[in-house]
Amino acid sequence: MATSVIQSGTAPLFLGDDLALDFINSAYGPSGARIDHFEDPERTSAWFAAAGLATPTAGRARGALSAEARQLRDHARDLVERRKRGEPADPGLLNCVLEAGSAYATLDWPAGDVPSIAMHERAEGTSGLLLPVANALATLLSTANFDLVRKCESDECTLWFHDRTRSHHRRWCSQATCGNRMKVAAFRARKRG
Repeated sequence: MATSVIQSGTAPLFLGDDLALDFINSAYGPSGARIDHFEDPERTSAWFAAAGLATPTAGRARGALSAEARQLRDHARDLVERRKRGEPADPGLLNCVLEAGSAYATLDWPAGDVPSIAMHERAEGTSGLLLPVANALATLLSTANFDLVRKCESDECTLWFHDRTRSHHRRWCSQATCGNRMKVAAFRARKRG
């Protein structure tokens, strides 16, 4: 499958209303014009920074993150699609990433204030950088109402979203892009008919 060249101004899309779905949506578009934000280390680091996640500074670690992010994204897409269809799936790769982290508590006791417990996450290597995404994916798969996890209704769109609207009638990844295109197409079809 050919991948299009991402122009330097092509910003990552965060339309999924869920970190796990935004991670899956880091590759989108029809075959031959597909955009992949994990295609190389620079684009991967830019996506992670835009998502507010930590990124490695060393070149080799950045390359490893890019490769591991693509692998986890493909696995995540498969898990979400299977969950949507009500089919079982093997979460092995996701569990490997989740195992890379370990939670621990510390007691914070500021001078003149009441002590409190703070939870921290320790993560090793590049898999640790994927830990926030893996946690979001595990939470989505285990707790989300999958009637509200949807793929954009536009025939040409591959993006997923979590419908958090009050009416739960969201149909498109973005009203401004796919929603507008679909409404214009419907209007033109009515005018012809």
